[in-house]
Amino acid sequence: MNTLLLAAEAAPSSGGRLIAAALIGIAVLVVLITRFSVHPFLGLTIGSLVVAAVAGMPMADAVTSYTKGFGSTAAGVGTLIALGAMFGKLLADSGGADRIVDTLVGRASPRTLPWAMAAVGAIIGLPMFFEIGLVLLMPVIFLVARRSGLSLIRVGIPALAGLSAMHGLVPPHPGPLVAIDALKANLGITLLFGVLVAIPTVAIAGPLFARVAARWVDVPAPALFETGSDEPGPDGGSGGTGGVGTATRLEVRRPTFATTLATVLLPVALMMGKALADIFLGADSPVRGALDFVGTPLIALLIAVLVAMATLGRGMGLKGVGRSVESSLPPIAGILLIVAAGGGFKQVLVDTQIGALIAGWVAGSGFSVLILAWGVAVLIRLATGSATVATVTASGILAPLVANLDPATTSLLVLAIGAGSVFFSHVNDAGFWLVKEYFGLSVGQNIKTWSVMETLISVVGLGFVLLLSVVV
Repeated sequence: MNTLLLAAEAAPSSGGRLIAAALIGIAVLVVLITRFSVHPFLGLTIGSLVVAAVAGMPMADAVTSYTKGFGSTAAGVGTLIALGAMFGKLLADSGGADRIVDTLVGRASPRTLPWAMAAVGAIIGLPMFFEIGLVLLMPVIFLVARRSGLSLIRVGIPALAGLSAMHGLVPPHPGPLVAIDALKANLGITLLFGVLVAIPTVAIAGPLFARVAARWVDVPAPALFETGSDEPGPDGGSGGTGGVGTATRLEVRRPTFATTLATVLLPVALMMGKALADIFLGADSPVRGALDFVGTPLIALLIAVLVAMATLGRGMGLKGVGRSVESSLPPIAGILLIVAAGGGFKQVLVDTQIGALIAGWVAGSGFSVLILAWGVAVLIRLATGSATVATVTASGILAPLVANLDPATTSLLVLAIGAGSVFFSHVNDAGFWLVKEYFGLSVGQNIKTWSVMETLISVVGLGFVLLLSVVV
């Protein structure tokens, strides 16, 4: 008989012992990351083995369970993260990101500028990890603030809100894809709901909150990234609103705005096409079969990368495209290991029957599964400081619940976890210090702006998720 089935049968029946195993395992994970600065990959691996040991699973079966989850997650999500990293690097190196910024910001008035910055953050953040998007956008935020005369906070918070909301709520960003894979959620429904939740959430936590935050904290933009800023840009306008100096950007022939935007939205369109085909076309329709194939996340992102190599990389040359794609992979090695280890942690929770126990408790309690999912992600986020760890761990804990949920609620569960994963960034989050140093803020100022913004995204996002749960 399969060793994992034997392990499940051998797992102790005591609910108290199983709950203790989960709590001790998570506590070990948190202490290793926060107190001893252990890499989350090692923390998740050790935490998985601790859970199995306390729950009474034989260690040989624990290793088998962990490696099974690790491998399946790496195969299912790891390839998507790698393709997303390639796509994002091409967008940055080709000047396509600059083109989007130039076009949207260049056409905005001072009154609408924060809204344009929110749109820039959301579009740039769709295929990119938060840290990469932030580094890319900081020169833009500085220049726009200096030339518009607006506060750095007034301009920067909307862009950060767009970046962060994409991180938690909208596929094909890797964060939501991790939860979609773990919970076996419907991609199309999650994408549709994610967009519906993200738009008002970004508006509230971005431009609207920035008005208040700019009164709390007034910081001038530093005189950085100013070289070549007043020369005419390729569009005939000032090159200053774009970000990097015009002379630097002209070394690469940038793609047009329409080409760049179409390329960025291509994987979203393919995934949405699959969702619509599943709703409106019969199972035997050849059109549906084709759309189901190209709308699968792996195929959609693969197509997007190949198209980006042709459209965004047109001005880079074959060698330039090759270097860009190659250099995109080393920075994400740690993220890949964390996500895969989270899959191993999830599988241990499943095979020890801890997940089934939690699922039964939630089903009998009458407590909102969406609020529970958000709360679990919040606790792990607060403890570890990592949105990725919060997403993968919460998804693993709650995976057994989806057997009793309809597809719409499962997708909302993904979004509730995503919203919880960005709650109140503070001193144990690398992003907290990144924003603090870039903006030149004190710890207190960063909490009043960045941390409050993250909390707004989390709470407002949950609010809209709950509203959708009433409608669907």
